[in-house]
Order: sequence, then structure tokens, then C-alpha cells
Amino acid sequence: MPGHECLRRLEVAAMNFVPVEHTVERLALLTLEEAHDMLAMALAVTRDGGPVSAEAGRLGREIAARIPSEN
Repeated sequence: MPGHECLRRLEVAAMNFVPVEHTVERLALLTLEEAHDMLAMALAVTRDGGPVSAEAGRLGREIAARIPSEN
């Protein structure tokens, strides 16, 4: 699927995940703070102007349409 190349640049080992038991299933929802972080990342990739900037812009618009503003 186009646009997933930008995900390869993320350092998964450097991400901070909430610790959970191995038997606990993670929720398929983001917190509002996480959604704002994803929006900021999508906007940064869009501004970068690289090969996935158009897809990042589209995803940023989709996220922004679904969450309240931070202000």
C-alpha cells in the first residue's frame, strides 16, 4: 500500500508503549493526545515534501476532521 514507506523510518524500539500484560488485548483506539501526536507527525511529513508527503497530508486531514482542536 502506498504511503507506508514513512513508517519504516520510525524507530519502534524508541517508542514508549504503555506496559500491558501479555494476556491483555490493546484497545483499537487512540487517546486524544496520541491522535494529536499523530496529526503533528503527519503534518511534519507533509512539510518535508518527500515521496509520501501527499499521503501524509491526506491522513493528516482525515485525523484533523475527527478530533477536536487542542485549543
